[in-house]
Amino acid sequence: MRLNLQTDYALRLLMHLAVNEDRLCTIAEAAARYDISKNHLMKVAHLLGREGFIETVRGRTGGLRLARPPAHINVGDVVRRMEADFAIVECFDGGAGECLITPSCRLKSVLHEAVKAFLAALDGYTLDDLIRRNGRLRQLLEEEAA
Repeated sequence: MRLNLQTDYALRLLMHLAVNEDRLCTIAEAAARYDISKNHLMKVAHLLGREGFIETVRGRTGGLRLARPPAHINVGDVVRRMEADFAIVECFDGGAGECLITPSCRLKSVLHEAVKAFLAALDGYTLDDLIRRNGRLRQLLEEEAA
């Protein structure tokens, strides 16, 4: 199972905002901290805002912040909302492929079970679980207020 870049950036941005939750953060500072594309991170921030995970404050002193406490942001929920689909093999997307063994294949049900287990594992964690009592992460992500 591999998450797309959008989901990876979304989780990273949420962790950055959670570690720095006492102030507004900018896309530019998060992009610089992770050494990732500011433009791509802007798109991710827009999606996170639309999904209700973050709030944006416009203006010269604006920035981003979490829309709710880190303990109320479920990792599995974030992944589900950021991923386009979980069709890890061609037969998952309604049979668009023409695999020879489809009529007798048991792999599809095994892979469905694996995806379900993957998401269930993620559902067991919140953003708070990722940052709480993680001093090294705080050292890496905390920004000094400008």
